[in-house]
Amino acid sequence: MVGLGFRVLHQVPDGLLEVDSAGLLDLLGGPALIHLEGNRKDSLFLSVMLHGNEYTGLLVMQQILDRYQDRELPRSLSIFIGNVAAAEQNLRTLPGQPDYNRIWGYGDTPEHQMTHQVMKEMSERQVFAAVDVHNNSGKNPHFAIICRHEKNFYHLATLFNRTVVYTVKPDTTSTWGMSEFCPAVTLECGLPGDQHGVACAVEYIDACLHLSHFPERPLVEHDMDLYQLVSIIKIPSTYSFAFNGAGMDDGTDIVFSKNLTSMNFSEIASGERFCRIKEGSDAFLEAWDKHGKDRSAEFFTRDGEDYKLTVPVMPAMLTDDANIIRMDCLCYLMERIDWKSIKEKPENENIPVQTS
Repeated sequence: MVGLGFRVLHQVPDGLLEVDSAGLLDLLGGPALIHLEGNRKDSLFLSVMLHGNEYTGLLVMQQILDRYQDRELPRSLSIFIGNVAAAEQNLRTLPGQPDYNRIWGYGDTPEHQMTHQVMKEMSERQVFAAVDVHNNSGKNPHFAIICRHEKNFYHLATLFNRTVVYTVKPDTTSTWGMSEFCPAVTLECGLPGDQHGVACAVEYIDACLHLSHFPERPLVEHDMDLYQLVSIIKIPSTYSFAFNGAGMDDGTDIVFSKNLTSMNFSEIASGERFCRIKEGSDAFLEAWDKHGKDRSAEFFTRDGEDYKLTVPVMPAMLTDDANIIRMDCLCYLMERIDWKSIKEKPENENIPVQTS
């Protein structure tokens, strides 16, 4: 059966367990949705390779399928394999392509039509939970992202790690789309191919397959560290930047420390230098809040060449990948929230965080 730009399969195609990410396009011909029957009929939805250079999800899928080659799956499993064209070139997206993790909301491109059809198929099935596997380009701990304050979302997230990030924007990610009819999480599994990240995600998916129902008991305080994102940090396109202390002598506008990307999920004190600005340059960093307002003056101040923090901050998803910085952002700034005081509700305001 051929859908809107993707194949629908009901068995594992030959070669899928051995192929590397660059070979997915030749093997599948394009994106694919694979439905596999298991003992419990309410399916686990697993999405992988929405970004073509994040191949941990492929390795996780292969190990899970290998584990159950000769025995029945504990529950039905539906796997969506996404941007195989970008994977062939080890790119997040191809030039001119939309981001495959930004097409699960409103839109009328062929890619939007594809994900709408995927969600329609899944909505017609019993879906137990949805898991989207991703990598980061910088050093981050493993964490899960949720977009609803609901008990089952908390349980699904903390099954992976006690570190959980909450956001509701953009409403175009796979996790947001699937949250309309089941608990859903994004797993951030560290750098692509990191074996510890792969192993943790494999055991997590296996646990989800075996989970008969979500626990009735409420979480207690030590079960979860919950953060929400308060600002997204971007570099204006008119300014050049560099890392590792290079660039100040060749006219680069903004230069970051070589240690900056090691500060994810660590508090940086007020008064600390965040970067350096070339003398004579009017460069600055943007800090966009949930209302689309640039709050950079509230977070940063300039002292000569030093660009310093005015308040303590905790960054997440810091990256030194220039392409990702230009396409997406430098990082996010977070704050810890008291999740026990939050009333469960499906919607809440937040900044437009972009899951990796």
